[in-house]
Amino acid sequence: MPSQWLPGGTPDPLIERRAAIGRQASRLDGPLKVAGKARFAAEVIADRLSYATLVHSPIARGRITQLDTSAAESAPGVILVLTHRTMPRIESPALISMSDFSAVGNSDLPILQDAEIRYNGQVVAVVVADTQEQADHAASLLTIAYAREEPATRFDDAKAKSRTPDSLLIERNHVSVGKAERELAQAAHRVDNLYRTPWQNHNAIELHALTVFWEGEDALTVHDATQMIAPSAAVLAKIFGLKKDRIRVLSPFVGGGFGGKGLWDHQILAIAAARLIGRPLRLVLSRESVYRIIGGRSPTEQRVAIGADAEGRFTALIHGGHSVMPTYGACPEAYTLGSRSLYRAKSFEILQHHVELDVVPNTFMRAPGEAIGSFAMESAVDELAHRMGIDPIELRLRNEPERHPISGAPFSQHARRQAFTDGAERFGWGRRQSEPGARCDGEWRIGMGCATGSFPYARMPGAAARITLRRDGSAVVACSAQEMGMGTSTVQTQHAADRLGLPLSDVIFELGDSALPAAPMAGGSSQTASVAGAIIAAAEKLIGELVRLAGNDSPLAGLRAGEVRLVDGGVGSIEDAKRHEAYSSILARAGREEVTVTATGSPPLEMLKYAMHSTSVVFCELRVSDVTGEIRVDRLLGSFDCGTILNPQTATSQFKGGMIMGLGLALTEETLFDERSGRIMNPSLADYHIPVHLDVPEIEVMWTGIPDPRSPLGARGIGEIGITGVGAAVANAVFNATGKRVRELPITLDKLL
Repeated sequence: MPSQWLPGGTPDPLIERRAAIGRQASRLDGPLKVAGKARFAAEVIADRLSYATLVHSPIARGRITQLDTSAAESAPGVILVLTHRTMPRIESPALISMSDFSAVGNSDLPILQDAEIRYNGQVVAVVVADTQEQADHAASLLTIAYAREEPATRFDDAKAKSRTPDSLLIERNHVSVGKAERELAQAAHRVDNLYRTPWQNHNAIELHALTVFWEGEDALTVHDATQMIAPSAAVLAKIFGLKKDRIRVLSPFVGGGFGGKGLWDHQILAIAAARLIGRPLRLVLSRESVYRIIGGRSPTEQRVAIGADAEGRFTALIHGGHSVMPTYGACPEAYTLGSRSLYRAKSFEILQHHVELDVVPNTFMRAPGEAIGSFAMESAVDELAHRMGIDPIELRLRNEPERHPISGAPFSQHARRQAFTDGAERFGWGRRQSEPGARCDGEWRIGMGCATGSFPYARMPGAAARITLRRDGSAVVACSAQEMGMGTSTVQTQHAADRLGLPLSDVIFELGDSALPAAPMAGGSSQTASVAGAIIAAAEKLIGELVRLAGNDSPLAGLRAGEVRLVDGGVGSIEDAKRHEAYSSILARAGREEVTVTATGSPPLEMLKYAMHSTSVVFCELRVSDVTGEIRVDRLLGSFDCGTILNPQTATSQFKGGMIMGLGLALTEETLFDERSGRIMNPSLADYHIPVHLDVPEIEVMWTGIPDPRSPLGARGIGEIGITGVGAAVANAVFNATGKRVRELPITLDKLL
């Protein structure tokens, strides 16, 4: 019921009544992956399979003036060379929108429709051949000439013409409470600094890939590495003029997504090429192609200013600045959103500006906005604490809000104070020396730092699930959700088992297929709650159907749907445990082998009534060499408040993965962008540095585990909150070790020597 999550509603009964939920269950798909039997998009077998490669523009702005494909077309094995001259006329997909969940495009630029060049890396041709090697060779034979125009590629120059959007996702952009600049000027204590973060690129282990099958002109099957299965199927049907039941997108396993595996140009190009040649086609992007046509995290320049009174209570909180978002992109890199819920203050001034550049559109990347916004805000809080001579944790707790600081909405559940105190005790924060550089071990200066972060709860509307209950007491739960390595199938199987009152071994969870009931994209740490809400709706519908089937000869006779629950392999009275009948008995008497129901989750009205946020508290201990400036992180601890933890084993993996990604953000990751040409200069893992095993220290994870009464299962998202706060915790530890305040990521040797 929609009212279940609203004020006065009854929390999900599974918060208190659990069996499989909360248990340390191993991943159900683990054996398949270990045995190499998990099929990914580029591993689908097909007869007469063809292979494609992409050709990219080397200029950022201009027009194709000469295009000679003859040498490529006559090369061995070549089947097709697709250019703007031969590409079918199609409409570009609408941009991803929080108000229109059927829109999933990351760019609305024309896709190989004309000779115009709009960014360095844009696809100008697709070569299809019998083998990948033949396609790659033929691509090198194309002759293309360009008329160059002056591109907008310089961040600092473009700031003067930046745009100020009205909104950031579903939040208004400009927030002004009180007179923040005046309060800052009058504050007893203040900090006011600029913080900079670089371009960053997606580097999932699995490259973007798809295998395409056409049956005639009107039926399409796409095996894709995507985190938006059902939405992609709907959009592709529209682009290629297909009926919805004539397209199927399958993605049972995805080797990492993090926001980058949405709908981009390469899927549309591959599908168009496969239709033209009448053969199955496979396209796997090279690592360089991923950098050139798949967006990443936008660079930012952020101003954070905080004013405080003599007791350390914030009187002004200002957060604003610039990031890149072309008009043809969808991701606003909302780095100020997290700052709105972190601290109470007498006044606020929050405003972002978008810089327009001729670049591949940036896109969502794990904790988009919050990961880098928390670096700026939490570095500033740490600096203020040092100036005031207050412990950084104490300063944060003095400004801990009781309600949402700006909207005034009550928190659905909020225990960051506990996360701070529990984490500080476990980490040994009391051993920290407040004076920078006070702890040394030979050439190494040792420091500790901490930071906090916030990421909003989201339950997407439109998620649906189907439950099929069989006479033997087993059940199949189906939903077109995505499994990107976070344990979706495992956790939802645990959930369904508890919801239906069955052992884990009697439940199968089907996912990864657009032919199943639709699920929204996996993003924004929303999938678990969204799918759980759909399963709850289907289970409630199933109760009504089972009560009807039970009839008058059942121990349940006379009971209404609201008076029973699914428990112990059957339907039982809530008030009288003796009134119970097994599923097998109900179905046998009704002469049914199975019963099937499908339902859509209720609207996420709880998000309108409560402030709902997962929160992190990250502690870091590291050492910095006086000789080389080298940083070695020795320990990380994450203390989280995220509601119910549904599976400690998969949750720990999620948290640790986010924290490791945060280490990359803090210390190594940077896309080197040539502002003269608009070209990415380090499009490989040899030159774009992500943390490797020797970079990753001992990581400890803990959580409050307090259920959120306004969410399904009492759970909130955990996919993004692990990275949020790590950058600042590392930067603050570097300051504690060296006395040097680094305000630009990544924290490389040159910034410390």
